[in-house]
Amino acid sequence: MSRWSASQGVVLTAYHPSSADAEAPGSSAKEAAGASPVSRRSGQYNMNHDNSKKPSGKPPYNRSGSQDSLDELSMDDYWKELENINETRGNNSEEQAVVLVKEPDEGELEEEWLKEAGLSNLFGEAAADSQESMVVLATLTRTQAAAVQKRVETVTQTMRKKNKQYQVPDVRDIFKQQNESKEKEIGNEHQSVRTKENKEEDTKEASCQHIDYDHQREDVPVIETDINLEISFSEQAATLKDDPAGKVLKGKEDDTLLPNFRLPKDKTGTTKIGDLAPQDMKKVHALALIELTALFDILGTELKPQKAIKIKTKESGLFGVPLSVLLEQDQKRVPGIRIPLIFQKLISHIEEGKLDTEGLLRIPGVAARVKNLCQELEAKFYEGTFHWENVKQHDAASLLKLFIRELPQPLLTVEYLKAFQDVQKLPTKKHQLQALNLLVLLLPDGNRDTLKALLEFLQRVIDHRDKNKMTLKNVAMVMAPNIFMFHGLGSKNTEQSEFVMAAGTANVMRFMIRNQNLLWTIPTFLVNQVRKQNTESQKKEKKDKAVKKLLKKMAYDREKHEKQDKNVNDVKSVNEADVPQGVIWVQAPHLSKVSMAIQLTEELKACDVVARFLSQKSGTVQSLKKEEVFLYEVGGNIGERCLDDDTYMKDLHQLNPNAEWVIKSKNC
Repeated sequence: MSRWSASQGVVLTAYHPSSADAEAPGSSAKEAAGASPVSRRSGQYNMNHDNSKKPSGKPPYNRSGSQDSLDELSMDDYWKELENINETRGNNSEEQAVVLVKEPDEGELEEEWLKEAGLSNLFGEAAADSQESMVVLATLTRTQAAAVQKRVETVTQTMRKKNKQYQVPDVRDIFKQQNESKEKEIGNEHQSVRTKENKEEDTKEASCQHIDYDHQREDVPVIETDINLEISFSEQAATLKDDPAGKVLKGKEDDTLLPNFRLPKDKTGTTKIGDLAPQDMKKVHALALIELTALFDILGTELKPQKAIKIKTKESGLFGVPLSVLLEQDQKRVPGIRIPLIFQKLISHIEEGKLDTEGLLRIPGVAARVKNLCQELEAKFYEGTFHWENVKQHDAASLLKLFIRELPQPLLTVEYLKAFQDVQKLPTKKHQLQALNLLVLLLPDGNRDTLKALLEFLQRVIDHRDKNKMTLKNVAMVMAPNIFMFHGLGSKNTEQSEFVMAAGTANVMRFMIRNQNLLWTIPTFLVNQVRKQNTESQKKEKKDKAVKKLLKKMAYDREKHEKQDKNVNDVKSVNEADVPQGVIWVQAPHLSKVSMAIQLTEELKACDVVARFLSQKSGTVQSLKKEEVFLYEVGGNIGERCLDDDTYMKDLHQLNPNAEWVIKSKNC
């Protein structure tokens, strides 16, 4: 049973002036929604569907004072969608398994945090071999180190209270070297933040690519602002907080103003999720967690990931199946698939019926018909015998929302669902976008890919708003309950907190749809931290290899190994002679036997290198298309990275001089 249906007569009250009532966007769907005229006028919804007591008079909570308040007509869509969801659940005779969230003590929570951040070697039996953790600590910023230090101190105190027989290092010893080096950098770093931001203000038209959002027809005055991806978000927040002029942190921005966020061009290339090798993405995940925690700490907002108790779930089927299980069974049918087949098919079917249908997503399908379709899909979808031509567009949209709601664990995960909700508490829109960017990086691959497909679909719906009457606000209001309502996070909410959550989650949903292009970008400062970690690890490996080599020389014949070393050095010198300075050697081992030597120039981009490769006359290359192959940066201080077309090769070569350059398709 959901936390909504289990509430004891909780009433959500939204007051709507009668003059706006007739113009409400959802008024044409009243009968489909099953809402009575009385309830629609007053905007009051009883979460237990108990209509025995008709509420009357002015609502006790004045929502207009909410810090995240939106216009009344948009909120009307939210409450109506909530009512539709509850009616659907009320008609569902099958009892839902409740996912309970365990409340760990603070020490356990911080231990889990350190483990996910890749710092578990600081404690327990592995503390004696904490070199890997020290590599991570050596690459952290001042604010990131402070966030880690805070968690280390909490765990240390908890362990001592419980008298655990762990090797507990002194926090001062862990951060001694880091603190000494950071103190020297603080002044320069603060100055670099200000210098960078001033420079961006002076050159933003020339150096920034503009991202078009919804043609700005819904919101009043447009504010244009840049997102600095080169400097840690938490460091930027700390600088503004320490600056007397940074008064922006003291109060909320006007919620009706949605800025146009612009992404500055990075000469070394913009890195998108999916561009990095798995080993580097693992490092990005750990660093993103540390950075998100540091950002929340600086902004005075508590970040506590939740922890769910495992429950028995369906092991096959379509609806109510864990996303990981669903993807696993789909990948047996279509290898390499990243989004559930049923999810893809529902989206494509809705689009086949055109996106011009008025009230798409807002007007629900007929409940009984949707339930029958759900059962029929379970039986016939994988057999290929389901007749999609009989599925009406509104029914398909209801099935899509049902799929999301019925996931045993939410699309945004149990661990971070509350953090997504709490983004609304951050003081500025820029901070909120930065936090959302980091949270997306923390999602499992399947969740992130499915969320991306959903947000892209929702934007396509909005693109047809002139005909379907579904604006950004309408879509956000309708989808927010489906994304953020999860019965496993049940808690006793007051009427006021319900309103704050409703407006807040709808705002977060609106923000994710509007700025989705930025959400899939890995900040440059995180990529650079990964490069530093790889460099530090390579130094350690070289040191270890030198020791092993010394031991081998002591154990084996010295003359034999000196001869081998000479041969290796000879080969190395020949290879270096083959590639003159200022020239890169580009290979395509999976596509062509021909390699290319390319002279670096100031204006040479990755797309130019790919174009030269495709201009070759060999049979295999001639049949390839530009969108099928990419230039990769391989080795050196990165595992593997797919380059965007606008990467300036000379700048990147200077950043990673030991890299190899390989052209291949993403399937190789």
